[in-house]
Amino acid sequence: VQLQASGGGLVQAGGSLRLSCAASGGTLTSYAVGWFRQAPGREREFVATIARSETTTYVADSLEGRFIISRDNRKNTVYLQMNSLKPDDTAVYFCAKLRSRGPVPPTYIAIAPDDYDSWGQGTLVTVSS
Repeated sequence: VQLQASGGGLVQAGGSLRLSCAASGGTLTSYAVGWFRQAPGREREFVATIARSETTTYVADSLEGRFIISRDNRKNTVYLQMNSLKPDDTAVYFCAKLRSRGPVPPTYIAIAPDDYDSWGQGTLVTVSS
């Protein structure tokens, strides 16, 4: 499965963007999917994740209330809705699927980058002040 993030762009502070993570060569329905971001000179940072079950999600505490993760399994796509954007949100955003390490409950999620694979090329989000 190959993943591709899209939907980034330039937005003013306070604005919104919706990122999409689409899969090709397979289905995302069998995997939890995570969003991460990396700003220049900084380490990759966890943003949000959604379980295979779709009903279990987790957003980084610092982003809770502004970012929402969701998935549409019919479209084989995971979304990241970003609201009230701040200049500090400027980064390249990546999506990845949970690494297969054996059977896990449909509600299983993880937040460490090492728990994910099939990283696609990211999409750049730039928030101007």
